[in-house]
Amino acid sequence: MQKRFFLSAVALALLAAHAGTALAQEKFKIGLILPMTGPFASTGKQIEAAARLYIAQNGDTVGGKKVELIVKDDTSAPDVTKRIAQELVVNEKVNVLAGFGLTPLAMATAPLATQSKTPMVVMAAATSSITQASPYVVRTSFTLPQASVAMADWAPNNGIKKVVTLVSDYGPGIDAEKFFKDRMLFNGAQVLDTLRVPMRNPDFAPFLQKVRDLKPDAVFVFVPSGAGAALMKQFAERGMDKAGIKLIGTGDITDDDILNSMGDVANGVVTSHHYSASHNSPLNKKFVAAFEKANAGLRPNFMAVGGYDGMRVIYEAAKVTKGGNGEALLNAMKGQLFESPRGPMFIDAQTRDVVHNIYIRKVEKVGGQLYNQEFSTITDVKDPGKAK
Repeated sequence: MQKRFFLSAVALALLAAHAGTALAQEKFKIGLILPMTGPFASTGKQIEAAARLYIAQNGDTVGGKKVELIVKDDTSAPDVTKRIAQELVVNEKVNVLAGFGLTPLAMATAPLATQSKTPMVVMAAATSSITQASPYVVRTSFTLPQASVAMADWAPNNGIKKVVTLVSDYGPGIDAEKFFKDRMLFNGAQVLDTLRVPMRNPDFAPFLQKVRDLKPDAVFVFVPSGAGAALMKQFAERGMDKAGIKLIGTGDITDDDILNSMGDVANGVVTSHHYSASHNSPLNKKFVAAFEKANAGLRPNFMAVGGYDGMRVIYEAAKVTKGGNGEALLNAMKGQLFESPRGPMFIDAQTRDVVHNIYIRKVEKVGGQLYNQEFSTITDVKDPGKAK
């Protein structure tokens, strides 16, 4: 009897130890799906770097669970994104899907998020309708209507009465064109033409020539993050600035991490956006310094801040739910209000979309480097695409 009791006690102790180990090893998994190769690789690089910085600063344990960040390259292909998301949900049993560098990639994944009840944090893609594609989508990036309407209010008050729009031909570009054009017309300005450039192998030259022939006061541009340098080069080659045509647009065209490589043609370009690396706040200065130190001097751009704030939203929800998932985790993401490197922001509990400041900025040389210098602020901007 004594022997059996002893063996039973040992077995119970081993079981308890095993259970304790299993509990200690329980993980909170974040599946980060990003374009890490191809033309939009800079987006993936910025978001991954920001996510890793957030973990380094805030610890790799949240809600009593070890955080595991699983980074996957979607190669910017919607079918690849969807397959990766499915593998992460079914095989890895991730608590959260995150990333999504382009609108088609987010749209391809949204039905899977709904079906599996997995919160999906969109850190980059900016078409207005993304949050309506699934009740499980939460966005920490921005929307093109937010930035476009702000520019359409600024331009007519600053000598720009006749414009041509030039956008990449997909969701965000179409959003930018529509909301900028409608607001410009509402403000009494003229839109002489609306031009759309193919996403694949874009050649801006023939479109810019058409703009030059129309002789507007300005051309309003949207291109995806990373494509601004090619556009700026062809703008200069066509002598557009010398012809007196101003270049205005959303902040994607003067992307912080490639701005210095654009040269003097970028000097003086006015854009509207939610983030600049030169945003003057103690929190942003700390963020930029830490990001540059961790990434060999790379300057963070708006993609980085979307990723950094996305991790913040995930972490805070995980704390509330003790590392939970599904509906509970989603509900803990809604309504979060906090100070970001971009300034004050919150997640609208009804739309699950970001509400933040939009800044009018001008490219200027500071200490020998080009920066988007903010000079006007529109506070607490909701997505006009959802405003009824």
